[in-house]
Amino acid sequence: MSAVNAGQLEKGSTSTVEAPIKEKETRGEEELDVPWQVVVHNDPVNLMTYVTMVFQRVFGYPREKAERHMLEVHQKGRSILWSGVREPAEFYVQQLHGYLLLATLEKVV
Repeated sequence: MSAVNAGQLEKGSTSTVEAPIKEKETRGEEELDVPWQVVVHNDPVNLMTYVTMVFQRVFGYPREKAERHMLEVHQKGRSILWSGVREPAEFYVQQLHGYLLLATLEKVV
């Protein structure tokens, strides 16, 4: 703050800076804690070896586990790759999208 501004505030003049607005959390506490699933869906574009490699990189799965999930996606059209709280689940979905895989976040009911 400059000396001029500080002097003006000391003399009782008002500042033009508005107080920050606090936004209310839109998600309830229970919604954040409910288990969420990261689901990958089948697509005709990506090679099976590529999908396996992505599962290994994103989730740290060993090759065998990554291949099992890849085959489930290929044969059944989808596979649940991870389940847990919402924030990391959202991050996993973003990572999978970064690798151009079709992934969704689903609430466990």
